[in-house]
Amino acid sequence: MRSNAEAVVVPVARSRASDYLALAKPRLNFLVVISAMAGYAMGGGSTSDIVRLISTVVGTALVAGGASAFNQLLERRPDALMGRTRLRPLPDGRLRAMQALVFGGMLSVAGLLLLWAGANGLAAAVAFGTLVIYAAVYTPLKRRSSFATVVGAIPGALPPVIGWAAARDDLSQGAWVLFGIVFLWQLPHFLAIAWMYRDEYARAGFPMLPVIEPDGRSTARQAVVYSAALLPLSLAPTLVGMAGTLYFAGALILTLAFLGVAARFAATRGTPDARRLFFTSILYLPLIWILMIADRT
Repeated sequence: MRSNAEAVVVPVARSRASDYLALAKPRLNFLVVISAMAGYAMGGGSTSDIVRLISTVVGTALVAGGASAFNQLLERRPDALMGRTRLRPLPDGRLRAMQALVFGGMLSVAGLLLLWAGANGLAAAVAFGTLVIYAAVYTPLKRRSSFATVVGAIPGALPPVIGWAAARDDLSQGAWVLFGIVFLWQLPHFLAIAWMYRDEYARAGFPMLPVIEPDGRSTARQAVVYSAALLPLSLAPTLVGMAGTLYFAGALILTLAFLGVAARFAATRGTPDARRLFFTSILYLPLIWILMIADRT
C-alpha cells in the first residue's frame, strides 16, 4: 500500500508533465507536423527511409514545441489578461519563466539536431529560421503592430519547406509553391481568430486589426482578398507539374468554398461567421494536402 505522501507525488508529477506538454501546444502544432509531412512527400521523400522520415516529423514537432514555449514565455503577462489563456501554466503560476526557457531551449536544440543528423543541414537551417522569426520577430511584434499577422504567416508557412528540404536537400520551385499556399491560407485563419477574440486582444494590449479598426471592414476585406489570392496559388501544383487534374479539380472546389465562407464573413462581420471561417480553414489545409499527395505526379 502506498503512503499518503506517495499518493500525492503521482498526481503532482502528472500535473507538472501536463503543464510542460501545454507549453509545447501539441494540438495546435498538429497542422505544423502534417504540413512538414506533406512537404516531405511532395519533395519525393521515401517512406522506406524511416530514419529520415521520423527525423523530419519528430524534429519539426520538437522545434515547433520549443517555439510555442518561447512564445508563451514572452507573452505570459498579456496571457494573464485574456480568458482563453490566463490558465496556461506560466500566467497561472504553475511553471516559472526559467523552467519555460530551459524547456523551450531543450526542445528546440533537440529538434534541430535531429533534423541535421537524420535529414540534412538545409532542413535544420530552415527550421532554425522558422524558430527565430517566430520567437524573436513575430512574438515581440504582436504587441506593436497589426502587421505582425503577416509576419507570423512566414514561419507558419515554412514547415512544408522543412519537409521538402529534408527530402531533396534543395529549395526549388515546389518548396515555394507549398510555402505560398500555406502563407495565404493562414491569413484568413488568423483574421478569423482575431475577430472572434478582439475584446480579449484589446484588453491584453495586442493591436490586432479588429482592435485598431473595430468596425471590422478591413478585417473582413483582407480575409476575402487573401482567400481570393489563394485560389490561383492553390492550383499552381498542377500548373507546374507537381500534381494532376484530380488535385486541380479538388483544390478548385475547396478554395472556392473557402472563399465563399470568407465572403459571407465579410458580408455579416458576425462572430458566428468568423467561427465558421476558422473551422473551414482548419479543414481546408489537411484536405489540400491529402489531395496533393494522392495526385502527386
